[in-house]
Amino acid sequence: MPVVKCSVANCEYWSEGNNCNADMIMVEIDAHANADFKEEFAGEYGHDSEHKDKADTSSQTCCHTFKPKKTEKK
Repeated sequence: MPVVKCSVANCEYWSEGNNCNADMIMVEIDAHANADFKEEFAGEYGHDSEHKDKADTSSQTCCHTFKPKKTEKK
């Protein structure tokens, strides 16, 4: 499994050393940034595997694996 670096520390899948520990990473183009994917799909994502887009630069992409960490109530 490749190492995926991520600096979004409030993500459920963020791990020490800025590593992503999700089972699966979903990256989309920015044009789909507001698509209504369920946020709990890392490892069980059922997105159409034949779906393909094209990006010319990394700035045209975004990670859809993000899921906010659950905070403990005191």
